[in-house]
Amino acid sequence: MTESNIVPHLHTISKTERNKLTGNSSLLIWFTGLSGSGKSTLANKLEQVLHTRGILTYILDGDNIRSGLNKDLDFSEAGRVENIRRIGEVAKLMTDAGLVVLTAFISPFKEDRNTVRQLLNDGQFIEIYVKCDLSTCEERDVKGLYSKAREGKIINFTGIDSPYEEPENPEITVDTSELNIDDCIEKIYKYIEPKLRINK
Repeated sequence: MTESNIVPHLHTISKTERNKLTGNSSLLIWFTGLSGSGKSTLANKLEQVLHTRGILTYILDGDNIRSGLNKDLDFSEAGRVENIRRIGEVAKLMTDAGLVVLTAFISPFKEDRNTVRQLLNDGQFIEIYVKCDLSTCEERDVKGLYSKAREGKIINFTGIDSPYEEPENPEITVDTSELNIDDCIEKIYKYIEPKLRINK
């Protein structure tokens, strides 16, 4: 089947209508940073905060996606690019459904993050740079991945033998080597709270 035979169907119920039903705007909150920086921890904590405020959310997390939707992808540069492309498309569908989507992915390449940003309306994509120096991330190394990478058991590992391109203009930067979880969440929530309100 060629692309010329694909005609997207326009449905009656729009994202705006679904947002009215949920009572808040859709957002894609994109946590990016090195392994061990605290992305998943912050996404999980922020989801708890949003849930207590009656906001419908869903987390897309790196390992969870890699064990299901993207289990056919490797960790080559091409595999990583496709990983983020698919995640972006899924996140777009979920925000269209009226959800606030939180993602926790290293997503090391600027171009890939910008590609996802362009899938959404202005103001819907919120890039959060979870900044943390490499030595601190290695000290944490909860999964033992840095040790394996240093031993050559894992190749193309971000921060060791594969680059991480820091965001140039993220909406929010939180340095988890300096701030505790609660302080990070307070900073993030203060920024996103006005964006959750529906413009009437």
